[in-house]
Amino acid sequence: MSEYVVGVTGASGGLCARDFIRSILTVPEVRRIHVVVSHFAQQALRAELPGVGPEEAGLRRALAGDPSGRIVFHATDNMAATISSGSYPNDGMVIIPCSMGTLGAISSGVSTNLIHRAADVTLKERRPLILAIRETPLNRIHLKNLVAASEAGAVIFPLVPSFYTRPAEVEEILTQFSARILDQLHLPHSLGRRWGA
Repeated sequence: MSEYVVGVTGASGGLCARDFIRSILTVPEVRRIHVVVSHFAQQALRAELPGVGPEEAGLRRALAGDPSGRIVFHATDNMAATISSGSYPNDGMVIIPCSMGTLGAISSGVSTNLIHRAADVTLKERRPLILAIRETPLNRIHLKNLVAASEAGAVIFPLVPSFYTRPAEVEEILTQFSARILDQLHLPHSLGRRWGA
């Protein structure tokens, strides 16, 4: 049974985070998900997800639905959380969406919140780190930070739709994103459509 860390940062893309969290919970092999939502992500999620009020419990329900105890939410300022240490075993981390500010912190090794620290731990322990970036256009600083993160071992995963699947609605695009990220984590699933299938 495996555990994963999911960071949600303040770029547009709350729907992607919600779909991924709910999708990874469909994988029986996944025992627990640790979720960290940055302060700016909380603002973005309230703007993007319908019916999310000011209370934290509503935000968590909007992201995870009814996780049946398989999700642990950590405060972004809790630098003493279990996932801040390399001695706590987990199987990898996904940051979805990954803001350029978060990318910059990770690529320079600066940890000012739990998402940055957990990503740094993931890299130093040689675990999979997937950065689902959400920004356009990209400037030269972004590009340099993407190269630095890739050279450190991160997988750069731009949230770019696959149109060969002929999506008829946004949910199909989101499912395809989640399916490809699960592939990167080598987790079995039956989501999305594969080329030639």
